[in-house]
Amino acid sequence: MRQVVLDTETTGLKVSEGHRVIEIGCIELINRRLTQRTFHYYLNPERTIDEGAEAIHGIKHEFLLDKPHFDEIAEELIDFIRDAEIIIHNAPFDVGFLEAELHRTTIRPVKLAKYCQVIDTLKLARQRHPGQQNNLNALCRRYHISNKHREWHGALLDAELLAQVYLVMTGGQTNLFGDGRSEADKNVSQQG
Repeated sequence: MRQVVLDTETTGLKVSEGHRVIEIGCIELINRRLTQRTFHYYLNPERTIDEGAEAIHGIKHEFLLDKPHFDEIAEELIDFIRDAEIIIHNAPFDVGFLEAELHRTTIRPVKLAKYCQVIDTLKLARQRHPGQQNNLNALCRRYHISNKHREWHGALLDAELLAQVYLVMTGGQTNLFGDGRSEADKNVSQQG
C-alpha cells in the first residue's frame, strides 16, 4: 500500500482571493513505513504574501522570486501522487489550492480525486477526539510526538510530523521507530 503525506504553504488563506501555493512537501509511505522518498518545492507565486501567512511560515516573497512556477512542477507532482492514498490535515484547504493551481496549467483533469484517494486527518482526529483541539500541534502533544524543532510551519516538516501523527493515530507503527514500539508507547514507558 502506497501513501503520500502532503502539506502546502500558501500566500494567504483564501484560494477564492487568488492566493497561491508557495511550498509543497510530500513524504512517501509504503506499507505504513517511511521510504525516505520525498517531493519538495518552493514555488514562485507571482504575487505577494499576506503578512498573516508570512507570520506563520516565515517564507518571504524575495526568497521565492527565483523558484519555479507551479506549472513547471505540476506533472512531477501528479506522477508522485498518482494511485496513492494521500494523507492531508484539513484536506479541503490543500486540495482547493492544488486544484486551483492545476486549473492554471494544461494538465487535465484538475481534480485530485482523479489521480489519488484523499484522507483528511483533521476529520479523522475530530471523530476520535470530539470537542478537543485537533490541529497538528495539539495532535503532536496528544500522541507524544516531539515538534520542538518546528519554529515555523513548513510543508515538508509538517508532512513529516503528520506522517508520525497519522501512523500513531491509526493504530501505531511498530517498525518506524526500530524497536517494535510506537513513539507514543516509548514516551509512555519513559514517563512511567
